[in-house]
Amino acid sequence: MMGSKDADPSLGYLTRKDTEVKLPRPTRVKNKTPAPIQITAEQILREARERQEAEIRPPKQKITDSTELADYRLRKRKEFEDLIRRVRWNTGVWIKYAKWEESQKDFNRARSVWERALEVDYRNHTLWLKYAEVEMKNKFINHARNVWDRAVTLLPRVDQLWYKYIHMEEMLGNVAGARQIFERWMHWMPDQQGWLSYIKFELRYNEVERARQIYERFVQCHPKVSTWIKYAKFEMKMGEVDRARNVYEHAVEKLVDDEEAEQLFVAFAEFEERCKETERARCIYKFALDHIPKGRAEDLYRKFVAFEKQYGDREGIEDAIVGKRRFQYEDEVRKNPMNYDIWFDYIRLEESVGNKERVREVYERAIANVPPAEEKRYWQRYIYLWINYALYEELDAGDMERTRDVYHECLKLIPHKKFSFAKIWLLAAQFEIRQLNLNGARQILGNAIGKAPKDKIFKKYIEIELHLGNIDRCRKLYEKYLEWSPENCYAWSKYAELEKSLDENERARAIFELAIAQPALDMPELLWKAYIDFEISQGEYERTRALYERLLDRTKHLKVWISYAKFEGSATGEDDGNPDMLEDDFQEHLYEQKKQCIQRARRVFEKAINYYRTSAPELKEERAMLLEEWLNMESSFGELGDVSLVQAKLPKKLKKRRQTQSDDGLSAGYEEYIDYLFPEESQTTNLKILEAAYKWKKQKIVSDDE
Repeated sequence: MMGSKDADPSLGYLTRKDTEVKLPRPTRVKNKTPAPIQITAEQILREARERQEAEIRPPKQKITDSTELADYRLRKRKEFEDLIRRVRWNTGVWIKYAKWEESQKDFNRARSVWERALEVDYRNHTLWLKYAEVEMKNKFINHARNVWDRAVTLLPRVDQLWYKYIHMEEMLGNVAGARQIFERWMHWMPDQQGWLSYIKFELRYNEVERARQIYERFVQCHPKVSTWIKYAKFEMKMGEVDRARNVYEHAVEKLVDDEEAEQLFVAFAEFEERCKETERARCIYKFALDHIPKGRAEDLYRKFVAFEKQYGDREGIEDAIVGKRRFQYEDEVRKNPMNYDIWFDYIRLEESVGNKERVREVYERAIANVPPAEEKRYWQRYIYLWINYALYEELDAGDMERTRDVYHECLKLIPHKKFSFAKIWLLAAQFEIRQLNLNGARQILGNAIGKAPKDKIFKKYIEIELHLGNIDRCRKLYEKYLEWSPENCYAWSKYAELEKSLDENERARAIFELAIAQPALDMPELLWKAYIDFEISQGEYERTRALYERLLDRTKHLKVWISYAKFEGSATGEDDGNPDMLEDDFQEHLYEQKKQCIQRARRVFEKAINYYRTSAPELKEERAMLLEEWLNMESSFGELGDVSLVQAKLPKKLKKRRQTQSDDGLSAGYEEYIDYLFPEESQTTNLKILEAAYKWKKQKIVSDDE
């Protein structure tokens, strides 16, 4: 009974237990010693490949008569045409089709396929290459020339087409034709390799003079140091020493101020060395060292030292290169040890020699000259001696402990109570970060905030902690920052921006409220703008309006009124309506909403105009600008706008003259200025004119009676 009850019809009336797969128990390996014959993975793969069954391929079709051949060709062409119709832009299909036609020896059809392919994508240079190779392979030389000519005409910037075309002509022995193609190519001013290929081509046929002319054109087209050096080496290879020297001299005249001029001078000097002209080479080195900036003359200096070592004595090297300059610097620092620019030059000289102990000695002597007065302007140049010393120890000497000591001594020396340098604190902290000593960096930055807080230090410290993801530390740092500088609008804005990025909108709003409540701010307009933009981004339009009203209680600036009006004109997202309403109802809802926005914007403009008319009548220019903005906004509203509302209030521009006074109170002539006459002012002016005319008439009647 139990068996029939548990039987499952979907399993053929068998129980679940009957259908379970019983796997054999895993056998335990008792002998874990390695087998005497080891089998490698390579052997297993080889055996598997040997025992693999042969691949099943379709039988080969044998064509016995012309009818079958015609049917086969018709079928294949239909397949290719259908495939092309589906994937017209696939060049691989076109190539296969053309090659198949070629295999059938139907070259006209093959050409037709290639031409159709080129109509689809003539910019694909692969098609041109394949097309021309087919013509060349089947010895249709004129056809191939035609293809190459069209290819280089349409795609002159594809170097491969030119190379293949020239190679074909050269293989055919048509040297004049190949030269003509090269000339066509050179008109397009190709890269250096194209010119060098042309030169090699001429040299293959011993046309040295032609190659020389091409080199002349080459250096005009590519006026670079490398091209001039190649030209000079060519002349040297031809045994023309005077010509080579002439080339180098021309190059120096044209490229003496080039960034790569150092390479040119080195090559010129080495050329003179090979010609056994050591004095010429020495003069070239000295000329180069005088004209090339020191920062770019490292390789040149090294070559000069090597040259002097080879052709001069050791004392001569030191006396000529280092000794003279060292003597000059020692003399100057003895006269004025506080001239830090001389110390920098002296240190740079010693660093170029590369003697670490001597470099350290000069650095120690330089930093011992502490400025006598504790004023920052005297220390600004001096502090860079410490910075360079620390960077030298870290980057050149590689002594990290000594670098740490340099930073420590520098920070101990600076009188932080009177002034400080944020750069030193930040460099010391960044050095500790590079050494993966995060606690040391935090300690340095913490000391900086405690002893000499600066904007740069706070910003960098916050940036480091933000990269590490320590949000609580960032908040504490912002609080310290704002305790130190509560008027800093940048800090308030960035703090609120941080909270906004964490979706802590209430915290961000509270920070903005605290910020605008501060009695003094350095850039309040930026802070208010950031707060307003924040509320707009949150979709809180009522809060935004309240903010604008609070801002207008503090300032009635023109930009505030305009910004408020523009906000009201664009605040259409307060009520998006019921999402289930019909399209027509939704459009009508949007239309009504837009009308309300326009009404609110007009109320703001009218309020602003009333303020300027009653409370600030002297600000006529601001009032006129406000009316222009209102007019532009009404125009932008399209059919909903009413331009006539504003046009009736627009003022007239009047050119007037007024007397100007100099600084001592005397008259300095007259100047023109623009005045604005508003409609209500013009009515008052007309009444005054009528009243004056009435008085004049009355006086005239009295005089006539007498």
